Amino acid sequence: MAVTESPPLSTCTISIERRGGRGEAGARALERHLQNLSGVHDVEVSFRTGRARITYDGGVTSEAKIRDAVRDRAVSIRDKAESDTADESTRSELRREVVFVGLTLLGMVTGLTTGWLDGPTLLIWAGYGVAYIFGGWYGLKGAIETLRDYRVDIDLLMIVAALGALSIGAPFEGAMLLFLFSLSNALQHYAIGRSRRAIKSLVEMRPDEAQLLRDGKEVTVPIDDVAVGDVFVVRPGDRIPLDGTVTSGEGTVDQASLTGESVPVPKELGDEVFGGTINESGSLEIEVTRQAHESAISRLINMVENAQSEKAPTQRLIDRLEQPYVLGVFGLTFAAIAIPLTLGSEFSSTFYRAMTLMVAASPCAVIISTPAAVLSAIASAGRQGVLFKGGEHVETAANIDAVAFDKTGTLTQGDTQLTDVIVRETVDEALTDDGLLALVAAVQARSEHHLARATVTTAEERSLDVPNAQRFQSAAGKGVRADIEDSTIHIGNRSYFGTVLEDAAIEGLEPGLDRLQSLESEGKTSVIAARENTDGVTVLGWLAFTDTVRPGAAEMIADLRSLGVEHIVMLTGDNERVAQRIAEEVGIDEVQAELLPEEKVATIESLVDQHENVAMVGDGVNDAPALATATLGIAMGGAGTDVALDTADVVLMGDDLSKIPYVLGLGRTTRRTLSVNLAIAFGAIALMVGAILLRGIPLPLAVIGHEGSTVLVSLNGLRLLGYRK
Repeated sequence: MAVTESPPLSTCTISIERRGGRGEAGARALERHLQNLSGVHDVEVSFRTGRARITYDGGVTSEAKIRDAVRDRAVSIRDKAESDTADESTRSELRREVVFVGLTLLGMVTGLTTGWLDGPTLLIWAGYGVAYIFGGWYGLKGAIETLRDYRVDIDLLMIVAALGALSIGAPFEGAMLLFLFSLSNALQHYAIGRSRRAIKSLVEMRPDEAQLLRDGKEVTVPIDDVAVGDVFVVRPGDRIPLDGTVTSGEGTVDQASLTGESVPVPKELGDEVFGGTINESGSLEIEVTRQAHESAISRLINMVENAQSEKAPTQRLIDRLEQPYVLGVFGLTFAAIAIPLTLGSEFSSTFYRAMTLMVAASPCAVIISTPAAVLSAIASAGRQGVLFKGGEHVETAANIDAVAFDKTGTLTQGDTQLTDVIVRETVDEALTDDGLLALVAAVQARSEHHLARATVTTAEERSLDVPNAQRFQSAAGKGVRADIEDSTIHIGNRSYFGTVLEDAAIEGLEPGLDRLQSLESEGKTSVIAARENTDGVTVLGWLAFTDTVRPGAAEMIADLRSLGVEHIVMLTGDNERVAQRIAEEVGIDEVQAELLPEEKVATIESLVDQHENVAMVGDGVNDAPALATATLGIAMGGAGTDVALDTADVVLMGDDLSKIPYVLGLGRTTRRTLSVNLAIAFGAIALMVGAILLRGIPLPLAVIGHEGSTVLVSLNGLRLLGYRK
């Protein structure tokens, strides 16, 4: 019987707008509602970022049905084209909340003042009525949203506590609770708006139009209508609209907004530029290499939005505990009423104490403590050219105690230079250095390895006639070969000639290996070139390359040690001597050299076994498996590297090594902030509950302690927006 394969899961991202309710409580209610839909596998909803991401089985449900389910919960859906309108709608909603807070305060003060002055009873209750209606409006809507799923949350706690205060003749205390409750809600949404503006500032970096060259004339075209291969013009001061390659002109480009580089970068023929950056000097003609939705800035916007939607482990734990905690508070409140009454206590004082206990034990500050800090950290990092791909990775960065580095392109410039082309003395006298270089360049023209690029570049600079190579083959981490006319040309390291050609008798191999050792002792990476034909395999000569350490590499290593990193390792496919020279120069603890990609993965696994939390830093291409294996994968120069964006947990949009200590430092600072926030939140609850049970405190003091701690942890989390190294 034929087996029908189930279709792959699909993911849709819906832009949403909150309409009432207390922020993330409504988001969690919407999450639960969507998770109950048939065919839905995973849901992440956040009103903080205005996004709902749903993974579903397309054979069971559809995006249209999911959107209908979102609308069923009175949540507005907006299209990307409506972003400006949505931003105004969000601001309007915040203004409405502020008005409600003001009316709540006015009603509370009116009721209190009129009562002090023995004014009309109707005016007293009218004032408190205004306070209760406007102060409890959003909380009541949030409670109803949650109750529809047969659940309870802190919104319901606050409404019940306020009504309880009213029922025992303490309308002022209930009004104060609702006032501070709605005020802290508005402040939280203001704080959330600060994080969301980080995304909006990225969107504003992307121009809406491009000046295309068509038939020798400049034509203004919307960037969504620009195709790959089109050529556009940018002048000094213009923001570059799309990713591309310079085809004419020279100048400097300010890439700080995208890569975090502090100084403008020179650009000339053939150099890559990124959309959203600013052309500072010189007129440039640029050929488009990526459409608008594929550009570096577009991918950055999407990934920042996704990162702010993903929850950190601490936040996920708190979300799971909210429901049982709230039920526990209700149970504690009921016990605080029932037990004293059975012992003969007066109902009024017993009920008052129970309401005070309910307010004090409510976990508002606990729930807001984590997102306030983590979202601020992600937004702060984004402004520094560092992309965390989720709140989880911010917390992971705090625990890293070992770091592994790739060498080429990470610790070194990656701009490898060919320094030596040497023909073996006893080989064919007709073969010159340029002739050998042409043969090697013909083979390596098919390779993306940094040594191959250096070889081809040198051949082009010397204007050599490079022959055509056929049947190219690569042995990862060892070497390459290809056919040229009637011969096969082999280029590789000692491992290549010791394994791939181990069964062949190779003329001149011993002096070749000796020469390799001599060049490597000078700190150069070296390879042997050999020719295979009907007469056997003959060493033709050898080539040597060198690379330079990135400026600031040694300082970066020192900064990592000052942060408490215990062990620093270099992983490279290069030879031992070259790797050791670089390691000694920058201060690396351990070197693992001549590694194949799979051996890098095995080394990372071993480091994880020893140190548990290990970061891997690489260029995101050859190092992709190791980046994925490490506890935290950090990719260098992600602005132009698709593999880096797909594989790593953290992407440094530029090549600034100082951002690596920044990542770990931000993680550690965020962890400390979370610890302080949770200590404030739980400390306030424990202090007030203890005081209520032992001595008794008035309801207004419990209200101030509860909402005051909520505001305090929000403001403490916002401090991370200003984090610097």
